[in-house]
Amino acid sequence: MNKGDESAANKSKFLNSAEQMEQQLGPALCLAKWKQVSLHLTTGMNNSCYHPPLHAINPDEIKIDVSALHNTAYKKQQRRMMLAGEKPTECSYCWNMEDQNKLSDRHYRSGEPWAAVDFEKIKNSTGEENVIPSYVEVNFNHACNLKCSYCSPQFSSSWADEVARLGAFPTSSPHNSPDHFMGQRRPIPARESNPYVDAFWAWWPDLYPHLEHFRMTGGEPLLDRNTYRVFDYVLTNPSPKLHLNVTSNFSVDEKSWQKYLTYVKAICDGRIEHFMQYVSLDGWGDQAEYMRNGLDFDLLWDRVNQFLTEVPNYSSLTFIITMNNLSATSLDKLFAGILGLRKVYSTDYQRVWFDTPVLREPAWQSLQILPESYVERLELLWAWMIRQIETEEEPFKGFKDYELHRLDRDIAWMRSAQLTDHSRAKADFYRFFSEHDRRRGTDFLKTFPEMRSWWEECAYHARQS
Repeated sequence: MNKGDESAANKSKFLNSAEQMEQQLGPALCLAKWKQVSLHLTTGMNNSCYHPPLHAINPDEIKIDVSALHNTAYKKQQRRMMLAGEKPTECSYCWNMEDQNKLSDRHYRSGEPWAAVDFEKIKNSTGEENVIPSYVEVNFNHACNLKCSYCSPQFSSSWADEVARLGAFPTSSPHNSPDHFMGQRRPIPARESNPYVDAFWAWWPDLYPHLEHFRMTGGEPLLDRNTYRVFDYVLTNPSPKLHLNVTSNFSVDEKSWQKYLTYVKAICDGRIEHFMQYVSLDGWGDQAEYMRNGLDFDLLWDRVNQFLTEVPNYSSLTFIITMNNLSATSLDKLFAGILGLRKVYSTDYQRVWFDTPVLREPAWQSLQILPESYVERLELLWAWMIRQIETEEEPFKGFKDYELHRLDRDIAWMRSAQLTDHSRAKADFYRFFSEHDRRRGTDFLKTFPEMRSWWEECAYHARQS
């Protein structure tokens, strides 16, 4: 079987929808610019999905119209460009994938029912209209108990506390410098008044009836009071079409965990269409803990099993695997673990999912700077996945066609020439993780012994620069 050779009859509905949208959208249109929004209320910024850079929400505009949280003047400009067949630069990741003849996220997102239903209306719009999104992600608070290596003070209070005490990491451009997170980039603490959070709650009664997907991220949502304000609202106002989603590191204290689990059980008692639990995990065992400093892998895995056991109805769980260069060594173990969970918990429908979005920043954690041997390692993983593909005779147990396509896309991106200054990125890799070990009491070579040659190569570049 070659990549992309599945017959139409054997393709999943999800993949078929994306391929149909590839034919219909034209060269530039992406329905997510209208129907999806990620709101970062801690800094008053948004984007349509995780690929484009964040842009500022005008605080004066939301005083007049709270829907300007989504319908910013900047976003309307991007919509007009797309309708005119022009490709916004901020969407370069998708254009790059399409240049390599791959389905991009604009095809997948636009093909999903919550977006596709408005295709004709959007295609015939001017781009100036205010739109109520059907897919909303929101970050209410940057409070977080982890310091993931690729994260920042914008999304983690633990990161903010560390750099406030110890300063920036000594990379070529000072990483996570306290000076950088001032002004617009300063996260507004939960203890302070936040006009963007206030505007959200003013918008919420009008927004809620239109929502098909609502996802809370962070920070760590299990530690945020706004999460439970949403839960209370949903319990009082059930929505049979709502997919309610929460992203967590599953490593919070036991009291917070039990409170959360109790709420989720109540919500999954027929109050919504579906509850999706997203779990952030980028590798296996102590290597996963290294990437996401503060993570307790065994506790996370126990809670994954507890969630799947104790919340058996109207629920699924998705692993969000941020594909960075430290993921490459234990991704096979994580995929095997996911396959094992599918065989145990997925009977009547698929309850265990995963996605593999690529990391682009910081550059020193990019897959693109790894040697060819790591590309080959992922190619072998891809070949193993084919042998474990889902079949009609045994559904829900194997890998899905679009999961293969996504990993194939990640491998293609890994080989692309988008990142050009490899020497600088390798030097920064060594500087960053040397300081990481010093500050956090970790040991890179003990945790990643198979990467010794790579580590020494990065050390060489650090000495030369």
